[in-house]
Parts: sequence; structure tokens; C-alpha cells
Amino acid sequence: MKIVSLLGSPRTAGNSSTIARHVLKTAETLGAEASSFELNRLTYRGCQGCYACKTKLDRCILNDGLTEVLAAVQDADVVLLASPVYYGEISSQLKGFMDRTFSYLVPDYRTNPQPSRLSPKKLIFVLTQGHPDEALFGDIFPRYEGFLKWMGFSDVRLIRACGIGPGNVDAVPEQVLRLAEDTARQLVA
Repeated sequence: MKIVSLLGSPRTAGNSSTIARHVLKTAETLGAEASSFELNRLTYRGCQGCYACKTKLDRCILNDGLTEVLAAVQDADVVLLASPVYYGEISSQLKGFMDRTFSYLVPDYRTNPQPSRLSPKKLIFVLTQGHPDEALFGDIFPRYEGFLKWMGFSDVRLIRACGIGPGNVDAVPEQVLRLAEDTARQLVA
């Protein structure tokens, strides 16, 4: 079992990264092979809309910091996407990756009943936000969930922590860490 984590926070030890690392640690104790990428440390461009992944190649034509990440996601059984909420959205680092997943779609993705080149995978989506109101920014995950299922992620789980941000950095509540452990056990076992 392979699990790959994409950390969308620009802060190496931020809350979303702390939760993601807790999932990976638990997965490793269960025998999973885990790897992690800090997107902020990579140099990459967003999707160029060139359609080379539909007309010339079966992957993204760009050769940059996301090349290895895209390949690792394709090879993984479980993918973990982690991001703080910035201005009501996932971080730009994670959004840049999400845009590049266009390369996973087959050329006739609009009409093909199997639009994705990805084999079925499980996904954990970690979101943290400073504001304690769970209704605020509650629309982020549902927007991505449908898209991710369409892309081939058959089991999509959310770990969300509200009310933790720069003012209380790395003070992830114990119940969130327990949820991270439980989620890892359910998806890796």
C-alpha cells in the first residue's frame, strides 16, 4: 500500500501539514509506504492549456517540480491533499497542482464513461482554517469532492479543523489527531 501526501501550506510545520504528517505516521505503522511533497518548496507552473496531454502524450508535457508529484500520485493507492484555507479557498500551491491534474484525463474525457487515466484511489482531504465557524468556507470540500470522484478517487474523506490558525499554530486539537489516525486505519488497513 502506497500513500502520498501533498502539503499545500507554505508553512512547513503548519496545522494542515501537522495533521497530514500524523496520518502518514499512522499509515507507516500499519505497513504503508509513505511519501510526502511540500508543494511550496517546488518550482512549477500551472496548467498551460496546451492539450499536449490529450494529443501527444498520456501525461503532462511540462517537466518541472510537479513531474515527480504527478507520477507519485498516479502510482499511489491513497492520496492525501492538505491545505489551510486562504481567502476562502485552498492554497495557491495546492490549486496549482489541482489544475495540473487535467493531464490525468483521457482525450475524450467529456464523453468517456471512464474519463480518468488514474486507477481507482482513496483520498484524504485535510483542511484547516483560523475561523471557528464551520459554516464559513464549508463549500470548499463539496466543490472538490465531486471533481475528485469524477477523476477516479473512489473513497474521499475529509479531515477538517476549524478555529486553528497562525494565532495558535501547531495546536491541533486531540480529537482532530484521533480522526487522522482513524482515517488512516480505515483507508490503509
